[in-house]
Amino acid sequence: MNMKQRPPWISWLILSREKSKRGDFMGATATAIRKRHTYADYEKLPEGSSYQLIGGELVMTPAPTPYHQRISRKIEYALLQFVEANGLGEIFYAPIDIYLSNEETYQPDIIFISKERLSIIGEKKIEGAPDLVVEILSPATAYYDLRHKMRVYEKSGVKEYWIVDPDEKTVELYESVGGEFSIFSKAREKGGVRSKLLPGLELDPAKIF
Repeated sequence: MNMKQRPPWISWLILSREKSKRGDFMGATATAIRKRHTYADYEKLPEGSSYQLIGGELVMTPAPTPYHQRISRKIEYALLQFVEANGLGEIFYAPIDIYLSNEETYQPDIIFISKERLSIIGEKKIEGAPDLVVEILSPATAYYDLRHKMRVYEKSGVKEYWIVDPDEKTVELYESVGGEFSIFSKAREKGGVRSKLLPGLELDPAKIF
């Protein structure tokens, strides 16, 4: 896309990203553009842009911290080993687009798609709700992960939702019951959480944080 063809809001996004790099945006908080957008707008973003389309807003999130990445790597490794050993499906990790509706496209930390539903894996994005979603909280994303995105995951058909809180060192597992999430397993610092969607899989927070 040349400069003459570039929509004004894309120029704003690029300027915002440059300001973020220079530190003009204070703190690791998500930045949303207060204009209704759709997936067509999202597709026009420069490659590698750190945005999610949440409720029709383009929300910019900073890169994860090293601590966040360590936690993500450990969880992903445990899931990958279990899923591949049992031939259950596929594991993907951020950044990857999860298209849920015209105004909802997210990049969760980790997802699992069962072998029965591998058809939702498209060429450019995941076209539908994963079976399992893992979100690791950060100052930039916690509000969305615990509120709006959680509700959309419910309605979209996510079967199991994991919320990992690095500050509190907690892991909470929710299952979909009648289209709503209900917590069924929780551990803080030690102990274990057990997945219902993946029977036999247990995670110990002491080995994650």
